Order: sequence, then C-alpha cells, then structure tokens
Amino acid sequence: MHRTVIERELELKLILSPERSVPVPARLGYRRDDPFAVHVTFHIGSDHPVHWTFARELLVEGVFRPCGHGDVRVWPTKVAGRGVVLMALSSPGGDALLEAPAAQVSSWLERTLRVVPPGSEAEQLGIDDGLAELLAPTPGCHDELRLRDPWPSDESADGE
Repeated sequence: MHRTVIERELELKLILSPERSVPVPARLGYRRDDPFAVHVTFHIGSDHPVHWTFARELLVEGVFRPCGHGDVRVWPTKVAGRGVVLMALSSPGGDALLEAPAAQVSSWLERTLRVVPPGSEAEQLGIDDGLAELLAPTPGCHDELRLRDPWPSDESADGE
C-alpha cells in the first residue's frame, strides 16, 4: 500500500467569548495508513504545537449536524451569514472552542473520502486479510491439540 497524506492548512478562530476570538493557524491531516482518524495540529510553526486525533466520521457528521460527546464535539452553524464548523475540545489541560470555515473543512474532507471511501477503512488496514491468515488452519500442525477437549471434564479420575 502506498502512503497517501492529505493536508490542509487553514486559520481557525479560538473563541474566547461571544465578542472575542483569536486566530489559530492549524493543519488538518489525513493518512491512508490511519484511515479512521483525522489529525489536527494547532499553532503550526510554533515551538509548542498542539495535536489532536479523533474519528474522521465524527468530523464528517459534524459538518452536517451536531455530534460527539466527551472530549470532542462538532457541529455546524452560521456566523455573520457564513457557514462554520465549531469544534469543542476538552482535555485535562483545559477546554477550547474553535471555529473553522465550513467550506474549507468540507472540501478537505471530500478529498479524504475520495482516497478512502466510507466503509472501506478496514480494507486499507488489511484487517480481513490478517484475520483470515491468523485463523487459517495449518495442516498437520498441532492436530492432536485440536482434537482434545479444551475444557477438562468436571469429573476427576479419582472420584473427588
């Protein structure tokens, strides 16, 4: 499998209050070899970037309707007439509410969905092939172990 990486840099807004926000440079990342996840790096180009990883499916759904619970929640809304996606992130270090331009997030997500369509993520990992190999019988190997009852009888030979 060849390695495919889809990235997009964009400026998010960290919402501090209804009247105040600060710009946060960010990078969205998706890797074919990690098909279930999206990676978001905040403060790119700084000495202390912040990395978050969560389910791609959560972001895909969050572009259309509120979803998620716990550490990551995503929902669409309108701000000054333009579509945005809000991401609420919670960690032991604090909480953040970030605003992303919906069109840019959607465009990037569409690219990830073309590379790995929904429902085909497991194929990218080779899970089915790996399980088939793991569960395939090996001729002649340990035949005597397969024929034995794996759970001994409750009755002991000496009648105890």
